[in-house]
Amino acid sequence: MKFLKRKITILLLIIVMFAFLNNTNLFSSNKQKPLLLAHRGVAQTFKMEGITGDTCTAERIHKPEHDFLENTIPSMEAAFKAGADIVELDVQPTNDGEFVVFHDWTLDCRTNGKGVTREHSLAELKVLDIGYGYTADEGKTYPFRGKGIGLMPTLDEVLKTFSGKELLIHVKSNDPEEGRQLANYLKHYPENTVEHISVYGGDQPVAALKAMLPNTRVMSKESLKSCLLPYIAAGWTGYVPGACKKTQLHIPEKVGPWLWGWPEKFVARMDKNNTRTIIVGGNGMDFSTGFDTIEDLERLPEGFSGVIWTNKIQNIAPKVRSDH
Repeated sequence: MKFLKRKITILLLIIVMFAFLNNTNLFSSNKQKPLLLAHRGVAQTFKMEGITGDTCTAERIHKPEHDFLENTIPSMEAAFKAGADIVELDVQPTNDGEFVVFHDWTLDCRTNGKGVTREHSLAELKVLDIGYGYTADEGKTYPFRGKGIGLMPTLDEVLKTFSGKELLIHVKSNDPEEGRQLANYLKHYPENTVEHISVYGGDQPVAALKAMLPNTRVMSKESLKSCLLPYIAAGWTGYVPGACKKTQLHIPEKVGPWLWGWPEKFVARMDKNNTRTIIVGGNGMDFSTGFDTIEDLERLPEGFSGVIWTNKIQNIAPKVRSDH
C-alpha cells in the first residue's frame, strides 16, 4: 500500500513538473512586437460610467481632441497612419441589399435621421449628417453638426479603399441571415481582400458566415467558449482544441492568467494554428474596453505578442512602437 502511494505521489509530481515546464514563460525570450487594433478607427471617446445598451454615447463624448468621427474612411485612414495594424468597424445592412459602416441600431443618437438603421435604403442613409448628435457639454454645443453629411461609407467603399489592409468587421445583430448575407457579399471580392478580413459578433450570424467562408477568422461568445473551455481543461499538455484553430480570440486581461502558457506560450500556440489573439481590457463584460493610455499599457502582461485593442490608437501607438 505504501509502495502504491509512493508511486502515485511520484507520478503526480512528474505531471505537475511537466505542466509547469510546458507552460512557464520563465525561459522564453520572445522579441516579437505586438500588433495594434484601432476600435472604430480614430474616434471620439466617451465616459464609460453607467453605460447601458440604450445609452446614446454621442451625447457624452469627451472634449474633442481631433476632428475624426468613428467608422468613416478618414478615421480609418488616420488610424492606419497612426500605426494601427488592424482597424475594427461596425456594419449594418440596408433594406436594399447593401451594407453601411455605422455602429448604432438606430439613427436617432448620432444623426439627423430617425428610426432603425437597417430599415432605410442606402440612398436615405447617404444623405444623413452622422456628426449631428455629438456633444461634450450636455447639448450646449454640437461641434460636429454639419460636418458629417455623406460620411457614412458603404462596406464596399471601405473594402476598396483599404484592400490588403487588415479589417475586423463587427456584425451588430444575432440574425443568422445577416451572416449569410455578409458571406455572400464578401464572396464578390478578390481573395487578397477577403483573406485580410475577420468577423465577430452574435453567435448565429458568425456561425452562418463561418459555414460559408470556412477560411475566415471569426469570433463570437460561443466560439470563444468552444475554444477556451477545453483548452483550460487540457491545454497544460500543449493540446490545442480544434475550435481554437483558424479563428480569432478576444481575451479579457483578467481572463488571460487562467489560460495555460499565458501570455507567450499561449499566443505562440495559437499563432501556429493560424489563430489571432487579441487582448481587451477588463473582465470581458464589455469587449469595447481597450488599452487607451500609457498607464493602461503598464497592465499588459510581459512578453505579450498578440494584438492590443485600443480606442485611442493615436495615443498609444508611439509608446508601443518605441518599446518594441
